[in-house]
Amino acid sequence: MITLRPTDLAREHGISTQAVRNYERDGFIPPAERTRSGYRIYTEVHAAALRAYLSLVPAYGHAAGGQIMNALHEDGLDAALSVIDRGHGQLLRDRETLNAVRQAVDHLTAEPGAAPEQPADSAARTIGELAHRLRVTPATLRNWEEAGILAPARDPATGYRVFRASDIRDAELAHLLRRGGYLLGYIATVVQQIRTAGGTDALSGALDEWQRKLTARGLAMLNAATQLSDYLSLLDRAVPQQGAGHRSRPSAK
Repeated sequence: MITLRPTDLAREHGISTQAVRNYERDGFIPPAERTRSGYRIYTEVHAAALRAYLSLVPAYGHAAGGQIMNALHEDGLDAALSVIDRGHGQLLRDRETLNAVRQAVDHLTAEPGAAPEQPADSAARTIGELAHRLRVTPATLRNWEEAGILAPARDPATGYRVFRASDIRDAELAHLLRRGGYLLGYIATVVQQIRTAGGTDALSGALDEWQRKLTARGLAMLNAATQLSDYLSLLDRAVPQQGAGHRSRPSAK
C-alpha cells in the first residue's frame, strides 16, 4: 500500500500537519505506524479516513462527525449509523418546521388579519414536554420567554407554564432560527411579527436563507455518505474482519 506523509494528507485539504496529528490524537483517523526515527507513516486508509471526517463536518457538525469516526474505530458501526440517522432525522424535522412556517407566512400574506396556522399536533404541553420535543433544556425555554420570544399562559391551579399550539409554533420557529445562528433579539422580533400578522419580509428572508442552509446540509450528507462508504470499503480490504459486522481499528506500532 502506498505510504504518505502528514504533509501529503494536509495538502489535499489545505490544513496544517498539526491538524492532521490532532485528528489522529482524537481518533478521527486511525493511528499511524512510525519509522524507527519516530516519523508517522500514513496510508490511503488514513487519507480516506480524513476525507470521510472532513466531509462529515458540514453534514453533521464537528461533534457528530467526531462521534461517527470514533465509533467506527471502536468497532461500533451501528453506533456510527445511529448518529447519522439522528442527523437525517433532524434535517427532516427542520424541513417540516420550515414548511409549516412558510405556510403560516403565506397565509398571513394572503390574509393580513388572519391568525397563523397552528401545528398539526395542538395538544398543550408543559415546559418539560416541550423541551423534550425540541431537544433543549427547560432553562432554554425560560430564556426564550425572558427574551420575549415565548409567552405561555399559566395554569391557574398550579401556576405552571402551559404551552398551547401557538406557543409550540413560536418555540419551533425560535429553535429553527437559533440553529441558523440568529440572536434572541432578532428572533423575538420575527416571532412578534408573525404573532401580529404584520411585516413578514424579514421572516421570509430568514426562511429563504435557512432553506439554502438545509439544501447545503442535505448535499453535504450525500457527499459524506460517499466518502464514508469509500473509507469503509478500504477498511474491509485493509483489515481482516473478525466476525460479521466487526471492524477492528488499525493499531499503532
